[in-house]
Amino acid sequence: MKAIKYLSQRIYTTWCVTWFVVPFVVTYPFQAFLIRREKWYKHVHGINRAWSTVFLRMFLAPLIVEWRMKFDPKQLYIFTPNHSSYLDIPMMLHTIPGFLNFVGKSSLAKVPLWGKVYSKLYISVDRKNAVSSAKSYIRSVKTLEEGRNLVIFPEGTIPPTAGDQLLPFKDGPFKLAIEKQLPVVPVTMPYNQHFLPDLDGKLKVRWHPLKIVIHEPVETKGMTMAELPALKERVFNIIQSEIKSHKHTYVNRYSDYQKISTLSKAGV
Repeated sequence: MKAIKYLSQRIYTTWCVTWFVVPFVVTYPFQAFLIRREKWYKHVHGINRAWSTVFLRMFLAPLIVEWRMKFDPKQLYIFTPNHSSYLDIPMMLHTIPGFLNFVGKSSLAKVPLWGKVYSKLYISVDRKNAVSSAKSYIRSVKTLEEGRNLVIFPEGTIPPTAGDQLLPFKDGPFKLAIEKQLPVVPVTMPYNQHFLPDLDGKLKVRWHPLKIVIHEPVETKGMTMAELPALKERVFNIIQSEIKSHKHTYVNRYSDYQKISTLSKAGV
């Protein structure tokens, strides 16, 4: 049984990697051409969205998208998701409409091929470098002024306790939200770390249902910087509570657990 289990996992990993890589390789020449002009960046973002949707579907795992807010295309938002896996950005690309901008760690810009696309379309930051952090903040402000919604992972990195306990949140997204008087939208992805855990460069894909919850926006109109800690704590508690509520909903079948609840809401 162990041999069958190992073989099935290897086959599934190969299947997922193939569907991750092949659509990107097929579309990369178009992306490489389109990133030559800034006015075409929106189209490259659209290709990345389609790529994310294709491989997430082909992972053959149920994906639930639960909207608890009414998305207003005329309203700017700052989305603040928990960070637990390299699936987080594709999940956001698949779910959130419009021409998003992401603030991600600088190492993403060094990924072969895709790193060049990322550095053009999105914002990379080395949070250990004060100059890099300042530049990313300026670019974030510019993004909002251009009418693009912004995605910032307030933990700043994938924590060793992903899927259990959040890391303390950074001030950046909340400072920006108060400064621009924009709503903060907490986002919870409770299962990504089960499907694709962060194992220090080691690849391990494990079949697991996926889910993303887009919470009600937290308004910042009338807030001042003195209220930043309270805003940060409120968003932290929303996401942490949601993670805890899902902790025992599903467990990975490769760990010999059984599914103990059924899928609900809007499945994709």
